[in-house]
Amino acid sequence: MSSTTTKTKTKLQPLSNRVLVRRLEKEETIGGIILPDTAKKKQEQAEVIAIGKGKQDKNGKLIPMPVKAGDVILMEKYSGQEVTLDDQEYVILRADDIIAIIE
Repeated sequence: MSSTTTKTKTKLQPLSNRVLVRRLEKEETIGGIILPDTAKKKQEQAEVIAIGKGKQDKNGKLIPMPVKAGDVILMEKYSGQEVTLDDQEYVILRADDIIAIIE
């Protein structure tokens, strides 16, 4: 499977079995008060922006990626490496850190 990107163009291309995602934002309020970013929980839902080519098994065969660009996923809360590029926040994580695909 080749690497793919969605309509959102990015200069980041994940390698191996890594996935580039953007957390989906939900505005959190308590009693009509909007919470600042520092008080919010990290969102576990994210949109897949780009994927790597996949990991090779011990025989050299490429293991296909379980997700594709555009999928909405549920990910481990504190997994991955957060990066900022062109004022956009992204997370690069391993495919193993993806818990589920949300349909």
